[in-house]
Amino acid sequence: MTCLLRRLLASLATLLVAAHAHAHEVGWMQIQIAGTTPDAPTTTVALYYPTMAAPRAIAMGPFALDVAIGGKPVDKVKALILLSHGISGTELGHSTLAQALARNGYLVAALRHPGDNYQDRSLLEKGPERYFDERPRQASRVIDAILANPAWKDRIATDSQGPRVGALGHSAGGYTVLALAGAKPDLSRMRKHCQTEASEDPIFCGIGRSGDATPPLPAIAPSLKDERVRAIVAMAPTGVLLTAESLAAVRPATMIYVAELDRFLVPRFHSEWVASNLPAPNLHRVPNAWHFAFMNTPSMSIPSHDGDIAANPPGFDRDAFLKQLAVEIAAFFDKTLL
Repeated sequence: MTCLLRRLLASLATLLVAAHAHAHEVGWMQIQIAGTTPDAPTTTVALYYPTMAAPRAIAMGPFALDVAIGGKPVDKVKALILLSHGISGTELGHSTLAQALARNGYLVAALRHPGDNYQDRSLLEKGPERYFDERPRQASRVIDAILANPAWKDRIATDSQGPRVGALGHSAGGYTVLALAGAKPDLSRMRKHCQTEASEDPIFCGIGRSGDATPPLPAIAPSLKDERVRAIVAMAPTGVLLTAESLAAVRPATMIYVAELDRFLVPRFHSEWVASNLPAPNLHRVPNAWHFAFMNTPSMSIPSHDGDIAANPPGFDRDAFLKQLAVEIAAFFDKTLL
């Protein structure tokens, strides 16, 4: 084979790979999932999925999407990825990551957590015990609904273990997906932490009066683990309340991201604690990053307990980081779910 022919074949292979990687556009639709009781709130879920329909740039509140609203889904998707936002967040806040996964062939179900979103903060007001118990249950109910939905259940790839399911979460959403993977909360850990380390972790311990005399979970608490979830990515997760024993027993493939300048959830108490106790530590450090680096940059200033969500440390390029993060997360799910 001549050198020229080898180069031509190599170039052709590269073009084929690139074409395959960008074979899909992103479809988007919003669905409502009924509550568990007639008076319970519905759960709003944004679905990002692969389609052949042409997308367009759309502003939805302070976030911009590049999607084909209502575009016809492809016949098969690689897996279902549950996406859980952080405290008081939105199903639109991680659209760069969701869109990248959809282009890569995944169905992403980004829920708006009932009682813990930008419109409704009532869940936290009911106390930490209810908050940390209900969030993973809300996520599991979304998985239930998607896997039972006639429009989607047959599109999600299956194997001998059943439907392929992963989960992705940020902040309180990072806690949520860790709980789905089998990590167990112990509120007495949080209480002790905020009694002794409040000055070192002031934002976390100040939210929802976390340092108050919080009752521990029952000795035999109902499990929050969802056996269907095979791989998770937790970005700057709330982690101090998770027990070392339960983290050591986590079996789904896990990737943890830490923002090195995180003031909202100080890494040594949260992300680093989680990673150090997992059976296979997989910690990725993001230099010069604040807590909200994992979210899309909103088009307007949005205040938080840690300042403006749209702000970045000097020299930090959030857009470039999110593009690289999307590549890494898609590769992780390709490796662990397929």
